[in-house]
Amino acid sequence: MKTSILMYSVAALVLLRAIVAPTPLTAQRYTVANPGNPLSGTAGADQTYSVTGLPELGGTMSLAESINNRGWVSGWSNLSGNQTQHAFLWVSGELTDLGTLGGPDSAVGSPVHNELGELVGFSNTLQIDPLGEQLCFPTPYLCAGFVWRDGKMTALPTLGGNNSYANSANNLGSVVGFAETAVQDPNCVAPQVLDVKAVIWGPDPNELEVLPPLPGDTLSAALTINDAGLVAGASGQCGPVAFQTAAHAVLWENGRPIDLGSLGGAFNNLPLDMNELGEIVGLSDVPSDTTTHAVLWRDRHIVDLGTLPGDVLSYAFGINDYGQIVGQSCDASGNCRAFLWQNGTMTDLNTLLSPDSSLYLIIAISINDSGEIVGQAFDSDTGDLPAYLATPTEGTKSHLGPQKLVLPPQVREMLRKQKVRGFHVGAIVRNSE
Repeated sequence: MKTSILMYSVAALVLLRAIVAPTPLTAQRYTVANPGNPLSGTAGADQTYSVTGLPELGGTMSLAESINNRGWVSGWSNLSGNQTQHAFLWVSGELTDLGTLGGPDSAVGSPVHNELGELVGFSNTLQIDPLGEQLCFPTPYLCAGFVWRDGKMTALPTLGGNNSYANSANNLGSVVGFAETAVQDPNCVAPQVLDVKAVIWGPDPNELEVLPPLPGDTLSAALTINDAGLVAGASGQCGPVAFQTAAHAVLWENGRPIDLGSLGGAFNNLPLDMNELGEIVGLSDVPSDTTTHAVLWRDRHIVDLGTLPGDVLSYAFGINDYGQIVGQSCDASGNCRAFLWQNGTMTDLNTLLSPDSSLYLIIAISINDSGEIVGQAFDSDTGDLPAYLATPTEGTKSHLGPQKLVLPPQVREMLRKQKVRGFHVGAIVRNSE
């Protein structure tokens, strides 16, 4: 079935629907009685998070996509005027604009857990896309995956087509994403024209491996890779590179695709992050594609993580090596909030903040092994949508309790206009119904 495709931010989606090498970790599972960070030593009733709004590149909206175990935070931030966005790196209070490959926009992929100084993502070039596919931003320019190291952004090759897109990198020099071939698929849903295949670039220079889709599918895309070389991503039919085309969640083991299964829906079945134990998180549609739930694939079995009380949609975006999962849960009116899932319990992160914070956490995307969390917040003092860093601490919990914030209409419009496309956490795509 071919359906029309709409692109919106995660928060706006519900509105429309309703209306230095690291030290290896041992494979040890921490268990705590209550939500909280297991590494803090004080998990439970006194566990809270201190939240820092990260600086921006001149605009009023930014999104932190990844945090590694060195505390490096990366993502994208709008420039002055909110018409363009650049990838950024934030380390120890210092913000670095990573620039672009010549075009107006760039973004770091999600998740990027590399701890050796490499970041990966995607950027416009100044070359016009002759097929008008607009694969990563709603602009006429081509999209190229990149690796950033030592202040330099280097483009990644395609498979003979026009565009490439990098999502994740491990600590062994392997980068995963997807790239276009030169094959024009007559059955492809516009505006996509060329077939797309999952790719591993590296670890050796000029090394490239194509990861095939499942039998019967034509599109594959790699979203995350761990240090064991396991890769997770999507398989489906040719169409706009977006969540909806992810008919099947896939694990590639030694280059062989394995269907991870779903909750029963035909679309939006997508892994987004994987830890070193091979546990994978993402999202999956329920039967008849009436809604989407955050899920965990463990030992190739799918677990429905549910939603926060009163909500109808959820998405799991990040997992660390201790099994802590972060994501977003939304109600039918489009009011969304960040969550932490741990030991079978999903908790609104806003209930774990100190009461003096002006930030309301609307999405959590990445969590490292120290329990630090990044994502995007709403600042009630300024009306901005900044990236944030939430750090486990001890203190008084928020006065907000279970309350949900109703975002002002102008803020929802800002979220709706986020530019990033593709298999990207800031641009979930669903079929028009």
